Amino acid sequence: MADASAAPARPARRRLLLAAAVTGLAAADLLVKALAEDVLAAGAVKLPGLQLKLLYNDGVAFSFARSLPAWAIVVFTGMLTAGLAAYALAVVPRANRLRCVAGAAVVAGAAANLLDRARDGVVTDYLHTGWFPTFNLADVYLSAGVGLLILAEWRQARRQPPAQASAQT
Repeated sequence: MADASAAPARPARRRLLLAAAVTGLAAADLLVKALAEDVLAAGAVKLPGLQLKLLYNDGVAFSFARSLPAWAIVVFTGMLTAGLAAYALAVVPRANRLRCVAGAAVVAGAAANLLDRARDGVVTDYLHTGWFPTFNLADVYLSAGVGLLILAEWRQARRQPPAQASAQT
C-alpha cells in the first residue's frame, strides 16, 4: 500500500519544477537583454537572416498601447502575468509534460518582459528579421509556449473518440 503522505509531494514537486523552470528561463532572458544592451549599444550586428539591433518597446505586443503611461502597462501586464502564473500552478499537477513545458514558457516570457519593463518602462528588444517586428527571447518563449499549448490541445482532440469529443462541445 502506498504511503498517503507521499501523495501531496507530487503536485508540490511539479509546482516547484514549474517555478524553477520559469525562474531559469526568465533569468536567461534578462541576462541576454543585459548583454544585448552592452554589446549592441555601439550598433547593430548583421547575421544571415537576422540582425541584432537594440530597440526599446514602450507599448505591449507589436508596440500596441504606446500612448498609455508606463505604470498602467506595468500594472496591466503584472495582473495578466500573475493570472497566468496562478493558472499554471493550479493545472500543473494534472498536466502532461508538453503542457507543463508550454506553461513554463508562457509564464517565463511574460514574467521576464514584466521585470524588464518594471525597471524603466520599456522592454528591451534585439532580434530583428526585417520582415517582423523586433523581438526578444521572452517573446520567443511566449510564442513557443502558445504554439505548444495549441499542439497539446490538437493531440488531445485526436486521441478522444468522436462520440466523446462531440459530447464536450
